[in-house]
Amino acid sequence: MTISVVVGEDGRARCAWCANDQLYRDYHDAEWGRPITGDQEMFERITLEAFQSGLSWITILKRREGFRTAFAQFDAARVAAFTDADRDRLMNDAGIIRNRAKIDAAIHNAAIVHRMMTTEPGSLSDLIWSHAPAPRTEQPRTLANIPAITPESIALAKDLKARGFRFVGPTTAYAHMQAVGVVNDHVADCFVARAS
Repeated sequence: MTISVVVGEDGRARCAWCANDQLYRDYHDAEWGRPITGDQEMFERITLEAFQSGLSWITILKRREGFRTAFAQFDAARVAAFTDADRDRLMNDAGIIRNRAKIDAAIHNAAIVHRMMTTEPGSLSDLIWSHAPAPRTEQPRTLANIPAITPESIALAKDLKARGFRFVGPTTAYAHMQAVGVVNDHVADCFVARAS
C-alpha cells in the first residue's frame, strides 16, 4: 500500500512526495497547487517543467536559483535574445541542467512567450487556465488517484505545440497545471488541501 501523507515534525500532514527534504516541503506548502496567473511566472514554471522531464522535481528545485540567474530571471524578451554564446555559457553552467535540446527549447519557447506578451499581455496565462478541468467535488484520497495525464493536459499540450512550444507533452503539461494551481492535487488528508 502506498503512503499518501506523512506527518512532519510540525504535526502537519503533507502529501508523501515531499517528506524527505525541507526544500521540497517548503515548495509543497507555499507554491505547489497555488494559483498563479502572471505570464513571466508561467514561463518560468513551464521552462522548469521541461527541464524536469526525465528527472526528479527535487533536482530542479535545488537548481532553481541557478536557473533564474542563467535565464535572466525568466524575462522572456531577454531569453529570446540569447545568442550562440549564451547557449555555450548555459552548456557550461553547473547551476542548471546542461541539456542542449532543453536549453534550445527554453530559448525558442521564450520567443513565443515574448510575442504573446507583446501582442496580448496575459495570453499565456489565459491559454493555460483555459484548459482547467471542471471543479472537483473532493480532493484525491491517495497519491494513486492522481493521474499523470488528463484530457485537459492532452489538449493543453496540443494547444502549446500548435503555437510552436517545445518540450510540452501531456505529462509535462499536467505537471505544469499542478504546479500553477490549474489543478489542486494535494491529497485530501494534506493540510494544504484542508486549508483550500
